[in-house]
Amino acid sequence: MLIRRLPPIAALLCMLAGIASAPAAADPLRDWQRDPELAGVLMPTAASLIDQAQQITEAATLPEFSPRAILTSMANRLRDIRYRRGGREPSTGFDCSGFVRYVFQHGLNVELPASSAAQFLTGLKVDRKELREGDLVFFRTEGKRISHVGIYLGDGSFIHAPSSGKRVSVSQLSEKYWAARFAGAKRPDVLAKTDDGDSDDRS
Repeated sequence: MLIRRLPPIAALLCMLAGIASAPAAADPLRDWQRDPELAGVLMPTAASLIDQAQQITEAATLPEFSPRAILTSMANRLRDIRYRRGGREPSTGFDCSGFVRYVFQHGLNVELPASSAAQFLTGLKVDRKELREGDLVFFRTEGKRISHVGIYLGDGSFIHAPSSGKRVSVSQLSEKYWAARFAGAKRPDVLAKTDDGDSDDRS
């Protein structure tokens, strides 16, 4: 009766375990272990079921899928790639918008606009104190126009391709240079859609 209340996989595992552990005199079915043909069928089946049970248990303990974690992980793996104006690939180097675009394209299969100014025109506006991993931070490094972008990593830090002669690296929003040039932050649509109750205004 107990076996009938268990899920099919668990019930069959219990049956196999009972067959394997029961005394020989009390259970003639134990002969399957000495029969090469039966053992060849039942043993792989038992092993497969055990493997499935383990996979189900492991899957239950995995963290929830996080687009933000994918973005920040990929961005960090691209550290130290050299800056190149107009660069869009690791093999050639990145400029700031090329770096951001590459991370979103290869991390989440999302196409962002090609320039930092165009990227600033998309997504949801985010207040600085509401920044989350994966959000984009923008700067005015050349006059009044948006000319630089990076990916926020959390704890006041962001990763970006800074400028000629430098490499993809992490900086702090609180650094004097970046704090003076901070222009705002945006949350790309792919991230906004995963956030329950997001109430930021589109601009």
